[in-house]
Order: sequence, then C-alpha cells, then structure tokens
Amino acid sequence: MELDSLYEIICERRDNPTTGSYTARLMSDGEDEILKKVGEEAMEVILAGKGQTDQRLVEEISDLVYHVMVLMAYRRITPEDIRAELHRRHQIK
Repeated sequence: MELDSLYEIICERRDNPTTGSYTARLMSDGEDEILKKVGEEAMEVILAGKGQTDQRLVEEISDLVYHVMVLMAYRRITPEDIRAELHRRHQIK
C-alpha cells in the first residue's frame, strides 16, 4: 500500500468513524493516547533493531509509520507537508 493511500484511509476513518475501527478509536481517544502509541511503537522499533529478525523490524517500523500517520491526520499534517519540509532541508544543504 502506498503511504498516501494509507493516509487517505486514516483521514476517512477520522472524518467518518465506524464502529470497530481501531483508527477511529485512536482518533476519539485523543492526542495523548495517539502519542502514547507512537512512543510504544518507537520503543518496539528500537528493540527489534537491536536483536530481532529483519522481518520483525519491518513489522515494527510498519506499526510506527501507521501510528505517526494517525498523529499527522489528527493534527491535519499531510504527507505533502512532510515532503515539503524534507525538500526544504535538502535545498539548504
């Protein structure tokens, strides 16, 4: 799945929550809970990178990316905002 497509799905769940949607639940729980999940997933990436298989690391990075994108959608930061910032940084160096 393309990251822009994932972001669109997350925004759809934010704007039109459905019963049983994990994304919708995260959004309704609020920013503190989303940030907590980002922190947990970041720690799991570190642990997987330190001593687990590449497959496990891929799984944990995928979880982290998803939760960061939930945070982005919650704050209405778009993938384009991130691309623009990365582009700006590249142009400076």
